[in-house]
Amino acid sequence: MTHLLEVERINSFYGDSHILFDVSLHVGQGEVVALLGRNGAGKSTTLKSLIGAVRPRSGRILFDGAAAEALPAYAIADRGMQLVPEDRRVFGSLNVEENLILAGLTAKARWPLERIYAMFPRLKERRRSRGTDLSGGEQQMLAIARALVRDPKLVLLDEPFEGLAPIIVRDLLGVCRTLADGGQTIVLVEQNFHAALSLADRVYILNNGHIVEELTAADARARPEVLHRYLGV
Repeated sequence: MTHLLEVERINSFYGDSHILFDVSLHVGQGEVVALLGRNGAGKSTTLKSLIGAVRPRSGRILFDGAAAEALPAYAIADRGMQLVPEDRRVFGSLNVEENLILAGLTAKARWPLERIYAMFPRLKERRRSRGTDLSGGEQQMLAIARALVRDPKLVLLDEPFEGLAPIIVRDLLGVCRTLADGGQTIVLVEQNFHAALSLADRVYILNNGHIVEELTAADARARPEVLHRYLGV
């Protein structure tokens, strides 16, 4: 399998606080990889380090064969990596369609809106609604759709199911499965480990900023003692 993303011993900090310690991982083309761990384990910081929102002080990040660890976030996004942040960051004063159009303005390739609406029928129904008028689930759909409209090579999903009703989680899981079946490469951070393991091909477990386990999803399901040790489940 060709590696779309290779991370080699990155160390990331917030000020003087050392958060990630020699984190190494890889993601193959068309693979879904989940990052699991307790709150504060370093999962979101890993995603922010990949996208350039946090710049590692050491280590290497190769994305699509080119070094990315020193690039600003906009340059990494321009190369085809998209982050769907935990707080969604929908433009509340813009309607759904305006959010999507704005997201695609600088993209080298764009999904047509019809393709987005086919994947998210609810967004088509709400396309004239402002971001502030959307439910939490609708905002999450829009946050994912804004990433997809840029035709990304790699999508980073940070807690996409957090705080959502079970029926919305089910629908979003269906979207993610459709994307994965279509060959979309995804890195997923998610506290709902059942949902994460239903999507992922492989799993990395982080503990206190260290990668402590690398498993296939099948192995993770077969070794509940590992999940209990590091996730408390």
